[in-house]
Amino acid sequence: MSGFFGDNFAMILVLFVLLVIVGCDCD
Repeated sequence: MSGFFGDNFAMILVLFVLLVIVGCDCD
């Protein structure tokens, strides 16, 4: 569970940050 959750959490976190950066950049 720790490895599975950690791997997904990292991927989601990166995607979320990227989305926020792109959104702020576009806006």
